[in-house]
Amino acid sequence: MVNEYQIKEQICEIGRRIDARGLVAANDGNISVRVNGREVLCTPTGVLKGTMTPEMICKMDLDGNVLEAPNGYKPSSEMKMHIRVYQKRDDINAVVHAHPPYATSFAVAGIPLSQPILSEAVLQMGCVPIADYGTPSTKEIPDAVEKYLPYFDAMLLEYHGALAYGNTLMNAYMKMESVEFYARTLFQVKVIGGGSAREIPREKVEALYELRRRLGMPGRHPATVCQNQGTANCHNCGLHAMELSGVTRQAQPAAGMPAPGAGETLDAGAIASITREVMASLGIRQ
Repeated sequence: MVNEYQIKEQICEIGRRIDARGLVAANDGNISVRVNGREVLCTPTGVLKGTMTPEMICKMDLDGNVLEAPNGYKPSSEMKMHIRVYQKRDDINAVVHAHPPYATSFAVAGIPLSQPILSEAVLQMGCVPIADYGTPSTKEIPDAVEKYLPYFDAMLLEYHGALAYGNTLMNAYMKMESVEFYARTLFQVKVIGGGSAREIPREKVEALYELRRRLGMPGRHPATVCQNQGTANCHNCGLHAMELSGVTRQAQPAAGMPAPGAGETLDAGAIASITREVMASLGIRQ
């Protein structure tokens, strides 16, 4: 069993990764991991993520009380946002907040990542909505984030950055990488396509959703509600139309309840391999 010191080492490793990949600038971003049910290990404020050591990592409880702040360090003020995620999602054990350039650009422009252009993104995340702007270090950000937590596994933060969370720290980090790759690809495709992007056909998106359900992948995607419901800019809206017309599909778990298979972990290689196979069977070129 992994002990707390090892988890602190893992947090530092993810800090080095988000720094090396340019997902943060200066001392931006924060990382946390839930331990012992109601306690959270978290990154300290004002520290470069690429230079953290285990001795700097702080601990809080889910009421926001600081339990450990070694060597004069203190938790990031953004921990209010992390704690809200843990309070509302029993299946979540790690949260990563960063400022990836392309994803943050979409957040500033007010454009959600909601076009089905990448089979892996559809399979792993579905839509990535934008939570309304909130003043840093206040409850405005947790309040803005909360309404999307029951339905989505990552989101953009208006004028701020991105938030990803998962059942393990590595899964949360990989979601953050995937959000940035999704944003960068969508931007480049729109440039190449003169402002438009070719999308995966509706029936093939449905097939990816069904594959996700069959695999019992952890998380809450595809969502049953969406900020873009009724528009052409969301690949979940067809599902809303199906439900309104009386066509049923597998129900999503209620808010606060873990998804079926939430304890299972599929690594990125397995997901990519499965996706290639299903996309080949569906006749989609990659």
